Amino acid sequence: MNYPTPHINAAPADFGQTVLMPGDPLRSRFIAETFLENAKLVNNVRGVQGYTGMYKGVKVSVMASGMGMPAIGIYSHELFNFFDVQNIMRVGSAGSMQEHIHVRDIVIGQGCCTDSNWAHQYHLSGTFAPIASFEMLSKAVESAKEAGATYHVGNLLSSDAFYGDHVDVPEGLDANYGWRKMGVMAAEMEGAALYMNAARYGKNALCICTISDHILTGEATTAEERQNSFTQMMEIALETARKMEK
Repeated sequence: MNYPTPHINAAPADFGQTVLMPGDPLRSRFIAETFLENAKLVNNVRGVQGYTGMYKGVKVSVMASGMGMPAIGIYSHELFNFFDVQNIMRVGSAGSMQEHIHVRDIVIGQGCCTDSNWAHQYHLSGTFAPIASFEMLSKAVESAKEAGATYHVGNLLSSDAFYGDHVDVPEGLDANYGWRKMGVMAAEMEGAALYMNAARYGKNALCICTISDHILTGEATTAEERQNSFTQMMEIALETARKMEK
């Protein structure tokens, strides 16, 4: 048996085909308690809470990933390879780097640029472009339209650094200028590793984020708001999970 793993103390039957993955364990609990019927705690190793319950008749799981690509890389690897999970959706927060994308807007990652060396492990002879599952992406866009959400679809930046060393950035520019001029919507810290793991193991992945702060204007939400109030994103993700079962 490949389970329980070092990080997930559960069995394959404990998870649905689709797992929503917020970074924050408290957000995982909030989603389970708010949206799932008969939610059951199925994992709490290292305090990374995972729950499974029913959403509109569909078995859905939600489990935290922690912060950064190494963390979501571990959990997505184990879920994909040892627990028969087919679909993982990151539901998190991101920082906008475009003037027209505002705080509390939703961004859906068609692709994830990255400054990480995560792809090095795959022994590639060139540069890999991590992209979402088109099936999940199209269903998420459909769900966002149905919800009347303000959403944007395009490239995200998955960065290894939350606090970057920007001291040598030329005057009048900012550290994200290069990404912004290429149309990258927002920065987060997990999507690229998730997309690459899904590609490697023939599974589906999608990154849906709510804009929690704006890199250009300095506008930001509180930690409590990020934990509890990004409900429209959560509902879009759950509707996408439901549609993946059809």
